[in-house]
Amino acid sequence: QVQLVESGGGLVQSGGSLRLSCEASGFTLDDSTIAWFRQAPGKEREGVSCMRARSDGAPYYADSVKGRFTMSRDKANNAVSMQMNSLKVDDAAVYYCATDPRLEWCTVWSGKYSHWGQRTQVAVST
Repeated sequence: QVQLVESGGGLVQSGGSLRLSCEASGFTLDDSTIAWFRQAPGKEREGVSCMRARSDGAPYYADSVKGRFTMSRDKANNAVSMQMNSLKVDDAAVYYCATDPRLEWCTVWSGKYSHWGQRTQVAVST
């Protein structure tokens, strides 16, 4: 059974940092395209970052987070993480990791992903 479990969310002051983790079970995460999405109240779900299956290439980042967020694989723990630095109030959202065994390439179209984690909340105060 494919399962994704996020952790690491919380409340941080503007300019602070958080590290999100997404642990997988039931499949090998390194063999899968994996992405982080976020959704703030009243806004559409946004693709934040993505790593291709079986690739050590540079992850994709949305322009809104480029230079501040870093996504990486933790192969030993079958997980991915996302280090979020210089957080802004606009980064506050519910964050999800998502995957689909059919995806070979990254996409920010959420409809392409069949498996989603339960979400983790990120709040940023001024």
